[in-house]
Amino acid sequence: MTSRGRQYDRLALMYLSDTEVFRTSTAEPTSTGIVWTYVKEMSQYNALWKQPQKLIFDLGNLITDVYTGSFNATLTAHFSYEGNTRAADYILPISRKKSASNSSSAFTVPSDNTTVKHTIPPAATRAVVSVSACGQSEEEFWWSNVFSEDTGDFTNTVGELYGYSPFREIQLYIDGILAGLVWPFPIIFTGGVAPGFWHPIVGIDAFDLRQPEIDISPFLPLLQDGEEHSFEIRVTGLNITADGTATLADTVGSYWVVTGNIFLYAGEREDSKDLIAGDRSTPHVEAPAPKFTVTRNLVQNQTGGNGTLSYSIVAERTFSATSSQYSWTQNLSFSNHGFLNQNGYSQVNRQLTSGKATITEVGDQTCSNETTFSYPLLVNATYGITADSLSIDAWMERGLEIEASGGPGISTYTLVSGPSQLHTTQSGQAHYKSVTGGSSSSSGNTADEFHSTANGESYSRSVRAVNGDVVFDTHPEVKTLSSSRLDGLGRESVREMLGRGPGGPMG
Repeated sequence: MTSRGRQYDRLALMYLSDTEVFRTSTAEPTSTGIVWTYVKEMSQYNALWKQPQKLIFDLGNLITDVYTGSFNATLTAHFSYEGNTRAADYILPISRKKSASNSSSAFTVPSDNTTVKHTIPPAATRAVVSVSACGQSEEEFWWSNVFSEDTGDFTNTVGELYGYSPFREIQLYIDGILAGLVWPFPIIFTGGVAPGFWHPIVGIDAFDLRQPEIDISPFLPLLQDGEEHSFEIRVTGLNITADGTATLADTVGSYWVVTGNIFLYAGEREDSKDLIAGDRSTPHVEAPAPKFTVTRNLVQNQTGGNGTLSYSIVAERTFSATSSQYSWTQNLSFSNHGFLNQNGYSQVNRQLTSGKATITEVGDQTCSNETTFSYPLLVNATYGITADSLSIDAWMERGLEIEASGGPGISTYTLVSGPSQLHTTQSGQAHYKSVTGGSSSSSGNTADEFHSTANGESYSRSVRAVNGDVVFDTHPEVKTLSSSRLDGLGRESVREMLGRGPGGPMG
């Protein structure tokens, strides 16, 4: 497959008919081109591979008189009878269902109505929804957004900022009832913040955007009546009043790319007789409003203009859904402390999202599986503007930690038969400069630490890259990469890399 046009920061989605099975992105290019390979575990989609499917690989592209490069993508599938894990028996999509017209089935939020309807088979004994969602355009750097009242604070210097705060919540509704939550991981794609960070090391999850899971097994007594039931995914930020009260906005800026999958496991039910007799009770849902603590301080400079803006959000939320056989609980916490100074030309955000999700099955022996996660993020970026140039100086520290106690999982990180653990961190510095009507250049260094344990085996790797060359790698088969110059990587605006500043948003 080939697509011609602009060659950076492109989101790619792969479908089997209407079901999204892979969300990835492009690598950071060089002036001489780039080749990359990614291998993805697909066993969780075994139910789809059992019958013919239309394969759609959607890699969007922007074509202009300047951006005329090409993408060449090769997809290869490998099938094996060995090492298989328990996979779902049915998979139902929460998508736009556009495969019949050879189109992507992703929703665009907030403009699209994401509601779909499905009939849940009576054989299902467990149900899990995976949610695939990431921000683009005004929402790509949602973690650096400001309160909506502050979007115009630095219009005379860096331009309009993006609002709804740096807090985002993804919500799943079943028949209009809140069924679970996702507090998203802050994805940074390969051109994000500063290009020098991301060659050849890419951002965490950038090549395989993880799909967080919501266990909806407590809803099965409600859903298995032979009728259609609605499933809907929403994304929301915050509205913050003058007195510092924060409430869910029920919307966000433009835009989030969203789909979901319903994974259904078949088997013998202990409560099957009750269901046949007509026990179709709605689960008991406890979903108190999240608790927010908010601060904000806008300080003027000596000339009367806005000089600095500091703001923070601390949030906590609990959720539970309980039926006679299952209980799904979530405990979530979030904090983001942001500071803009130098009249808006410099910004730092320190964010931490963490939580625990537990599914408990009640029977002869109560069984619980839990997943805990932590997403630390620290990004500092400063840009300069002269009559004929733009520059960025940035540094970052970020990480992803996940621990799962066991049980059938859906995602790449939880599709194991027992306890698993993942710990990965990234840190680095980068510089970027672009001359109007001329060339651009980028430099940087990034270090990555990766440790995982699953199925009784462990894997560790440490890598460091400087200016596009791998200078340290603990992988025994990797010595060093050939030098790759990072100049000639033009960007339309600083806003595309920082999420703010001069120039329009990336399409």
